[in-house]
Amino acid sequence: MTIGEIQLTSGQLVMGAAVLAILLVAVLTTTSILLVKIVNISKRYHAFMQGSDGVTMESAILSRFKEIDALKAESKYTSEKLNIACETLITAYQKVGIVKYDAFKEMGGKLSFSLCLLDDENNGFILTSMHTREGCYTYIKEIIKGESFVVLAAEERRALEEAKNKGSLYAE
Repeated sequence: MTIGEIQLTSGQLVMGAAVLAILLVAVLTTTSILLVKIVNISKRYHAFMQGSDGVTMESAILSRFKEIDALKAESKYTSEKLNIACETLITAYQKVGIVKYDAFKEMGGKLSFSLCLLDDENNGFILTSMHTREGCYTYIKEIIKGESFVVLAAEERRALEEAKNKGSLYAE
Protein backbone atom coordinates (compact mmCIF):
# COMPACT_ATOMS: atom_id res chain seq x y z
CA MET A 1 0.00 0.00 0.00
CA THR A 2 1.21 3.46 -0.84
CA ILE A 3 0.33 6.54 1.18
CA GLY A 4 1.72 9.53 -0.53
CA GLU A 5 5.29 8.37 -1.22
CA ILE A 6 5.49 6.11 1.81
CA GLN A 7 5.29 2.38 1.13
CA LEU A 8 3.61 0.42 3.93
CA THR A 9 3.40 -3.29 4.22
CA SER A 10 0.41 -5.01 5.69
CA GLY A 11 2.52 -5.92 8.76
CA GLN A 12 3.35 -2.29 9.34
CA LEU A 13 -0.30 -1.34 9.03
CA VAL A 14 -1.29 -4.00 11.56
CA MET A 15 1.48 -2.83 13.89
CA GLY A 16 0.34 0.80 13.59
CA ALA A 17 -3.25 -0.21 14.21
CA ALA A 18 -2.17 -2.19 17.30
CA VAL A 19 -0.27 0.80 18.69
CA LEU A 20 -3.28 3.02 18.06
CA ALA A 21 -5.54 0.47 19.73
CA ILE A 22 -3.25 0.35 22.81
CA LEU A 23 -3.19 4.15 22.98
CA LEU A 24 -6.98 4.21 22.64
CA VAL A 25 -7.37 1.67 25.47
CA ALA A 26 -5.00 3.72 27.68
CA VAL A 27 -6.94 6.92 26.99
CA LEU A 28 -10.29 5.19 27.63
CA THR A 29 -8.97 3.64 30.90
CA THR A 30 -7.64 6.99 32.12
CA THR A 31 -10.87 8.70 31.12
CA SER A 32 -13.01 6.14 32.96
CA ILE A 33 -10.82 6.42 36.10
CA LEU A 34 -11.14 10.20 36.01
CA LEU A 35 -14.87 9.91 35.45
CA VAL A 36 -15.23 7.66 38.52
CA LYS A 37 -13.19 10.15 40.59
CA ILE A 38 -15.35 13.04 39.39
CA VAL A 39 -18.52 11.14 40.34
CA ASN A 40 -17.10 10.37 43.82
CA ILE A 41 -16.04 13.97 44.36
CA SER A 42 -19.46 15.16 43.19
CA LYS A 43 -21.21 12.82 45.67
CA ARG A 44 -18.96 14.01 48.51
CA TYR A 45 -19.52 17.65 47.55
CA HIS A 46 -23.31 17.23 47.61
CA ALA A 47 -23.18 15.34 50.91
CA PHE A 48 -20.93 18.08 52.36
CA MET A 49 -23.24 20.85 51.23
CA GLN A 50 -26.33 19.27 52.81
CA GLY A 51 -26.87 19.11 56.57
CA SER A 52 -28.63 16.31 58.38
CA ASP A 53 -31.84 18.35 58.54
CA GLY A 54 -31.56 19.67 55.01
CA VAL A 55 -29.72 22.77 56.21
CA THR A 56 -27.22 23.89 53.66
CA MET A 57 -23.57 24.37 54.49
CA GLU A 58 -23.90 28.04 53.68
CA SER A 59 -26.47 28.63 56.40
CA ALA A 60 -24.39 26.59 58.86
CA ILE A 61 -21.33 28.72 58.08
CA LEU A 62 -23.33 31.95 58.41
CA SER A 63 -24.66 30.72 61.74
CA ARG A 64 -21.10 30.09 62.96
CA PHE A 65 -20.06 33.56 61.83
CA LYS A 66 -22.89 35.03 63.92
CA GLU A 67 -21.72 32.99 66.92
CA ILE A 68 -18.15 34.19 66.41
CA ASP A 69 -19.34 37.81 66.26
CA ALA A 70 -21.30 37.32 69.50
CA LEU A 71 -18.26 35.75 71.18
CA LYS A 72 -16.05 38.62 70.03
CA ALA A 73 -18.49 41.16 71.47
CA GLU A 74 -18.70 39.23 74.74
CA SER A 75 -14.91 38.97 74.90
CA LYS A 76 -14.55 42.72 74.37
CA TYR A 77 -17.10 43.42 77.13
CA THR A 78 -15.33 41.03 79.51
CA SER A 79 -11.96 42.57 78.71
CA GLU A 80 -13.27 46.08 79.43
CA LYS A 81 -14.75 44.94 82.75
CA LEU A 82 -11.49 43.20 83.66
CA ASN A 83 -9.52 46.38 82.95
CA ILE A 84 -11.86 48.37 85.21
CA ALA A 85 -11.46 45.75 87.96
CA CYS A 86 -7.66 45.85 87.65
CA GLU A 87 -7.62 49.64 87.85
CA THR A 88 -9.80 49.46 90.97
CA LEU A 89 -7.58 46.83 92.59
CA ILE A 90 -4.51 49.07 92.31
CA THR A 91 -6.07 51.46 94.82
CA ALA A 92 -7.53 48.71 97.02
CA TYR A 93 -5.73 47.63 100.17
CA GLN A 94 -4.02 44.41 99.18
CA LYS A 95 -0.95 44.16 101.40
CA VAL A 96 -1.47 43.39 105.07
CA GLY A 97 0.93 43.22 107.98
CA ILE A 98 -0.12 42.56 111.56
CA VAL A 99 1.92 42.31 114.75
CA LYS A 100 0.33 41.24 118.04
CA TYR A 101 2.14 42.11 121.28
CA ASP A 102 1.84 42.96 124.95
CA ALA A 103 1.98 46.75 125.20
CA PHE A 104 2.50 46.66 128.98
CA LYS A 105 4.22 44.04 131.10
CA GLU A 106 1.28 43.65 133.51
CA MET A 107 -1.03 42.77 130.60
CA GLY A 108 -0.82 39.29 129.07
CA GLY A 109 -2.42 37.55 126.12
CA LYS A 110 -1.01 39.83 123.42
CA LEU A 111 -4.16 41.96 123.24
CA SER A 112 -2.41 44.93 121.62
CA PHE A 113 -1.73 44.99 117.88
CA SER A 114 -0.49 47.07 114.96
CA LEU A 115 -2.28 46.47 111.66
CA CYS A 116 -0.83 47.87 108.43
CA LEU A 117 -2.91 48.03 105.23
CA LEU A 118 -1.25 49.15 101.97
CA ASP A 119 -2.30 49.45 98.35
CA ASP A 120 -0.18 48.50 95.33
CA GLU A 121 1.89 51.68 95.64
CA ASN A 122 2.48 51.18 99.40
CA ASN A 123 0.02 53.90 100.40
CA GLY A 124 -2.28 53.21 103.35
CA PHE A 125 -2.26 53.33 107.13
CA ILE A 126 -1.19 51.64 110.34
CA LEU A 127 -3.86 51.08 112.96
CA THR A 128 -2.46 50.50 116.44
CA SER A 129 -4.56 49.38 119.38
CA MET A 130 -2.98 49.24 122.84
CA HIS A 131 -4.80 47.51 125.68
CA THR A 132 -4.20 48.50 129.29
CA ARG A 133 -6.02 47.72 132.52
CA GLU A 134 -7.73 51.09 132.30
CA GLY A 135 -8.89 50.78 128.71
CA CYS A 136 -7.98 50.54 125.07
CA TYR A 137 -6.25 53.25 123.05
CA THR A 138 -6.35 53.30 119.26
CA TYR A 139 -4.06 55.27 116.95
CA ILE A 140 -3.86 55.56 113.18
CA LYS A 141 -0.82 56.69 111.21
CA GLU A 142 -0.80 57.47 107.49
CA ILE A 143 1.68 55.71 105.19
CA ILE A 144 2.69 57.32 101.86
CA LYS A 145 4.91 55.42 99.42
CA GLY A 146 5.93 53.03 102.21
CA GLU A 147 7.03 55.81 104.57
CA SER A 148 5.51 57.38 107.67
CA PHE A 149 6.04 61.02 108.53
CA VAL A 150 5.27 60.23 112.16
CA VAL A 151 7.65 58.26 114.37
CA LEU A 152 6.68 54.59 114.42
CA ALA A 153 6.97 52.23 117.36
CA ALA A 154 8.96 49.01 116.83
CA GLU A 155 5.78 46.95 116.40
CA GLU A 156 4.40 49.43 113.87
CA ARG A 157 7.67 49.30 111.87
CA ARG A 158 7.49 45.48 111.87
CA ALA A 159 3.86 45.57 110.66
CA LEU A 160 4.82 48.08 107.92
CA GLU A 161 7.76 45.97 106.74
CA GLU A 162 5.60 42.84 106.77
CA ALA A 163 2.99 44.56 104.57
CA LYS A 164 5.59 46.05 102.18
CA ASN A 165 7.18 42.62 101.74
CA LYS A 166 3.91 41.15 100.50
CA GLY A 167 3.92 40.71 96.74
CA SER A 168 1.94 43.07 94.59
CA LEU A 169 -0.96 41.68 92.57
CA TYR A 170 0.80 43.12 89.54
CA ALA A 171 4.31 41.83 90.22
CA GLU A 172 5.88 40.55 87.02
